[in-house]
Amino acid sequence: MAKRALLGLAAAAGAGLVWGLAEAHAYTVRRYEVPVLPAGTRPVRILQLSDLHMTPSQRGKVAWVRSLARENVDAVITTGDNLAHVDAVPTVLEALEPLLDKPGAFVLGSNDYFGPHPKNPFTYFVSPTRVRRSPTVLPTGDLIAGLTGAGWVDLDNARGSLTAGGAVLDLVGLDDPHIGRDAMPAPADRPADADARIGVVHAPYRRALDLLSADGADLILAGHTHGGQVCVPFYGALVTNCDLDTSRASGLHGWPGVRPESGGTGTYVHVSAGLGTSPYAPVRFACRPEASILTLVPRG
Repeated sequence: MAKRALLGLAAAAGAGLVWGLAEAHAYTVRRYEVPVLPAGTRPVRILQLSDLHMTPSQRGKVAWVRSLARENVDAVITTGDNLAHVDAVPTVLEALEPLLDKPGAFVLGSNDYFGPHPKNPFTYFVSPTRVRRSPTVLPTGDLIAGLTGAGWVDLDNARGSLTAGGAVLDLVGLDDPHIGRDAMPAPADRPADADARIGVVHAPYRRALDLLSADGADLILAGHTHGGQVCVPFYGALVTNCDLDTSRASGLHGWPGVRPESGGTGTYVHVSAGLGTSPYAPVRFACRPEASILTLVPRG
């Protein structure tokens, strides 16, 4: 009986691994409406990409990201962790190439600075991951040059703006809090012609969300969590790899409380589950890789 039970557990574990490997390539698009624009403003469609964790061999992911150009969005915002290999910058830029003629902005994540390394996946349940000693340094400058050369705005501890779909979006961003690179840019009044202020950060640490919300952001975009990456069906994420609660590991939420249209105060936060995984843990379970289209619409 015990042997049969062990064989059953081994078979279930094997089936789960096979499913997790397949689900890591089951890319999908999530869609949300966010009421943050003034009355009378036409809707604005923003494509958020996050956590590509790209390597040069990931041709299927490249093709899928390129296919998003068919979505006819007004702007693109990426929330970091594009790289997972020292030679991946050309691959990332190839994937983004059909989108680079759109107004765009970006922040970086820890994996845009330092390469991944093998680690025990169970450490995620103990505390957020840390950069190891003597990490592999990635060609971050080449990635920044490729994106800014296309006209995209670098929001790492900086402010900027985009005109998208006829609306003016006032932007404020932070470099990655996960590795302590975040520093709030100097305060600035919202421009008189701005239709919304959007905060952008890779890792949704509570301090970062508090800072961006206090700065007047109507919507904050983040990634990093992978949505939990391996989730429990009908329950959800077990970890976020930061201090954000697991109930907000992905999707659209209110910060610090309920969503504003439900009577809460504060701002909207969208945490993308992202498109990739570490090359050393290339599985997802009950958490498909995703890109998100957020349609900004008038309040009320």
